[in-house]
Amino acid sequence: MRFRVFQNDISPQRTMIFGFAAVILIGTVLLALPVSSADSRSIGWLDALFTATSAVCVTGLAVLDTGSDFSFFGQLVIMLLVQIGGLGFMTYGVIFSVLLGKKISLKDRLLVRESTKSISFKGVVRLTFAVIVIAFSLELIAAAVLTLRWAGEFGWQEAAYLALFHAVSAFNSAGFSLWPDSLSRYVGDPIVNLTISALVIIGGLGFTVLVDIYEKRNWRQLTLHSKVVILTSSILTLGGFLVFFILESFNPHTFGHLTLGERLWAAFFQSVTPRSAGFNTIDTGAMMSTSLLFTIFLMFVGASTGSTGGGIKTNTFAVLILTLKSVVKGQEEVTVLNRRISGNLVFQALAVIVLSFGIVLLACLLLTITERTAHHDFLEILFEATSAFGTTGLSMGVTRELTPLGKFIVIATMFIGRLGPLTFAFALALKPTKSKIRYPEDKILIG
Repeated sequence: MRFRVFQNDISPQRTMIFGFAAVILIGTVLLALPVSSADSRSIGWLDALFTATSAVCVTGLAVLDTGSDFSFFGQLVIMLLVQIGGLGFMTYGVIFSVLLGKKISLKDRLLVRESTKSISFKGVVRLTFAVIVIAFSLELIAAAVLTLRWAGEFGWQEAAYLALFHAVSAFNSAGFSLWPDSLSRYVGDPIVNLTISALVIIGGLGFTVLVDIYEKRNWRQLTLHSKVVILTSSILTLGGFLVFFILESFNPHTFGHLTLGERLWAAFFQSVTPRSAGFNTIDTGAMMSTSLLFTIFLMFVGASTGSTGGGIKTNTFAVLILTLKSVVKGQEEVTVLNRRISGNLVFQALAVIVLSFGIVLLACLLLTITERTAHHDFLEILFEATSAFGTTGLSMGVTRELTPLGKFIVIATMFIGRLGPLTFAFALALKPTKSKIRYPEDKILIG
């Protein structure tokens, strides 16, 4: 009875934290086994923990080479952790409970709502099944396309495995690749670029948006959330494409040796991958400083709420821009597409942005201390910290040179970035109490 009461007292946010931590711990144990290593020697516990956290948090930052340092078993463990981390452990819990004939309680529905970031807990079981169907269907379709593309190069069996691994990694915005140069060898390949990019974009929209699109199939009938996510994602992708194409065309170390067609594909892919994907088709470290700063911005924004990606989310960024527009125009309310956004949502968006900025800044400051002997410049450290928080996985070469303490800092940043700063804030906060006292209003000068 005591255990039951203890369980019921745990908030959904704390359950999420404990659940993800448990999956990471199990993954760490499995990856530390000798069977997970390519040379049959056990991988260090810290490296196993880092890899497991990166996989469950669908980040893609790696201190070891996934294709050469891990065995087939170890790679399967990583792929499974990515799948669980991307869709959420509660998704699989609900599926197994339904298959076993168990009733889904209100507590479970609240957990699923927190995991999928649904607006209401009604229909979350149906949404859970939709998540599984959408994810597995898209991954299998993409794997089939990539298998056909790589069969002539690697043979059917190896091509099928490579295709499935990269399809799962792409849809879940993980960025793990079995090649040390990621997808650089396919910088101008239309099939690989389109397939991987499509998975990243679709996975980054969020499952509530995908279900809404499937059910409505009409722009006017879509929810305001879906419209804002689609518009913001499209603007960021198009804007990123133009920025990278223009800037990197003057960079001999990235676009200099590419044809016009390859440059177009590279610019498009580079505009998609910072949105929490982590793959790369050009050398990230060789990009211009301006392009790197813009990449940091895209990584900080990330994907959308309820998706497999991280960051502050596109819809949060959209609310910030809309709020700024309202303030500049002197409007008392924030509106978009003939709809009014509540003040509570504006406060939440601002809280997410401030907390996220603080986390990235703290991680960056700590890394400048722990990694001072490696002589990394500030831009490299900022890039690494933002990539970890945004669960992106892009790196300028800092990851594999991290000190043990630096690895722990990045692990914590990835964990917080995957679950979201508000989840941690709500988990640590005490139960709110309504004050019976209402203080008089006063003014503070702003600006």
